[in-house]
Amino acid sequence: MTPRSSRTTNDSSTLFDLDAPRITSLIDEVGETFPGASPRSALAVSTLTQTAKDIVEGAFVPLWVRGEISDFKSHRNGHWYFCLRDRAAQMRCVVWSRDQGALPAAPDDGMQVAAFGQLGVYAARGEMRFTVTRMEADGDGLRQKALEATRKRLAADGLLDAARKREIPRHPRRIAFVTSSSGAALHDVVAVLRRRAPAVELIVVHAAVQGDTAPRELCAALARVARWGGAELVIIGRGGGSREDLWAFNDERVARALAACPVPTISAVGHEIDMSLCDLVADLRAPTPSAAAEAAVMSRAETALEFAGLGRRMTDAVKTRLRDARSRVLQDSRRMSAAVQVRVVQNRHRMSAAAGRLNALSPLAILQRGYGVARDAEGHTLASASDFTPNEAFVLQLRDGAVDAVSRAVRLREAASQ
Repeated sequence: MTPRSSRTTNDSSTLFDLDAPRITSLIDEVGETFPGASPRSALAVSTLTQTAKDIVEGAFVPLWVRGEISDFKSHRNGHWYFCLRDRAAQMRCVVWSRDQGALPAAPDDGMQVAAFGQLGVYAARGEMRFTVTRMEADGDGLRQKALEATRKRLAADGLLDAARKREIPRHPRRIAFVTSSSGAALHDVVAVLRRRAPAVELIVVHAAVQGDTAPRELCAALARVARWGGAELVIIGRGGGSREDLWAFNDERVARALAACPVPTISAVGHEIDMSLCDLVADLRAPTPSAAAEAAVMSRAETALEFAGLGRRMTDAVKTRLRDARSRVLQDSRRMSAAVQVRVVQNRHRMSAAAGRLNALSPLAILQRGYGVARDAEGHTLASASDFTPNEAFVLQLRDGAVDAVSRAVRLREAASQ
């Protein structure tokens, strides 16, 4: 600021005419030794900024401030720095890394938000800034951004694949329900189970379903169910509420714990219009807790219909098997009959051939061609001239009878040749 005029005081201090009345009054009231009242008692810069810090932070309680995000930077030290502004002014803001867990996600430039924090002064630079500990975007901007980022991580790990989803058991005997023991969802599930399947045992595993402690308690409850190992089915859920009330079921830790559950799971969070990350990773998504109970067990009437259907299918299957067996027997019989006929014909041909060969070798066949067979009185065949003796009686067997004969002389071939 340019001085308009100056004057010399008794202490040789130079004062500006613009501030002269106020400064003169201050010196007269508190004396020149009062801090900052005169050049001799001038304050150090650090003293002034620290005093401003104490005054500002003491004058303002933590409050909500609305504005537009600009110049957002995520520093390598983990802190977030940005400006919050409107049409007339802007204010520097910081979110310490330790406070970021309470925010759904980092904001984007241009996003309209309501930030909760403490107005203060950064004494080292003499700058006023707003330390943010909570933040809500207009609409669902921050929450939707956080939800989409978590969903992508789960999908990258294969936890949203339809192929990994297990079949819900048709007739579970024991069901674990992870929910608040004081919530309306528990009463709805109990009422449905009593009506549909009173013999089914329901084990309630208590956990907070909203608030800052809910994700940790839900994970601990799922871990207890896994260690116990006595449940055949797990239902996790709660009744309806605001998006903030249901946000624990969008926590990545809870979604991963549910995906790792060793038994089939049903997620029943909120109303039909709500969809959480737990709904995406569970083996079955039910729109309400009552619908989850309906899907978990069959009523007596449904069970009777199922068994009747099974009986019909079994009867049809037996009939089909008998019909198929009868058809196979008939086909086998035809094939066997045809094979037997082929065998008979083949055997007949072989027998005919053998008979022909036997007939060709038969003595009778030889006789038919004009030959005779000589036998002695005892019926022995006389096949060689040496078998005969002169004047020996023998029988000559011919084709159409026998002739009694006597050998007059025996001529051997050698003798004949001589």
